[in-house]
Amino acid sequence: MAINEQVPPPGKGSLYIRPLLIGSGPVLGVGPAPEYMFLTCASPVGNYFKVLLYLNDKQLILTSNEIELYGLLIKQQDKTPLSLYVEEEEVRAFSGGVGGVKSVSNYGPVLKALVRAKSLGFSDVLYLDPVNKKYLEEVSAANIFTLKGNVISTPPTSGTILPGITRKSIIEIARGLGFQVEERSISVHELTEADEVFCTGTAVGVAAVGSVTYRGTRFEFKVGENTVCQALGSTLVGIQTGLIEDKKEWIINIH
Repeated sequence: MAINEQVPPPGKGSLYIRPLLIGSGPVLGVGPAPEYMFLTCASPVGNYFKVLLYLNDKQLILTSNEIELYGLLIKQQDKTPLSLYVEEEEVRAFSGGVGGVKSVSNYGPVLKALVRAKSLGFSDVLYLDPVNKKYLEEVSAANIFTLKGNVISTPPTSGTILPGITRKSIIEIARGLGFQVEERSISVHELTEADEVFCTGTAVGVAAVGSVTYRGTRFEFKVGENTVCQALGSTLVGIQTGLIEDKKEWIINIH
């Protein structure tokens, strides 16, 4: 099948490309693998987070494929804002570990907290630093940003946070639009006073956070039209799709 046949139509999804390195070789035991296998996986994907819908005022949580089945019977809330739960028990990564690289070992530890949060109706989990349990780290598979006035802040990639390419792109776009961007430690209490909160990631894109629940209290943030999150996300997608001139030479033509 040709690669272009795997690319979803505009607005329906995207082609997700993920390089993968696996240790291989005829050995069992604790130690470096004598051989490695490198491969690239490509798959069409829809919205990373499930979409929140309403049918006769009853809340439904559906996948992208299920949305197609309901057609005009539902009122779709496009890109429903995320609801995050601040986790204070489980830790995503520790200093000196592999939290700063894209490793499968970074996802196993988050599953317990993630399953618990989703069973309570939350979209995802927001983790705190492993030492003080006070400063923001990451969502399960995405970077976190806050906006207060004209200042956009995000935790620094100091070893426990993945330096994602979407994170880097949004920082550059925000600075180009005149925002002051700071990579610094952000306390959870500072988060609760933000005007906007959003996540970035390869599969996530740029996703608005509508609320964060911390110690039983729900804090809500501005979402929807005319938000900074929407402007940043639209600019990134515009560059990716060629609707906005790529002045940064990010786009590579493949012949």
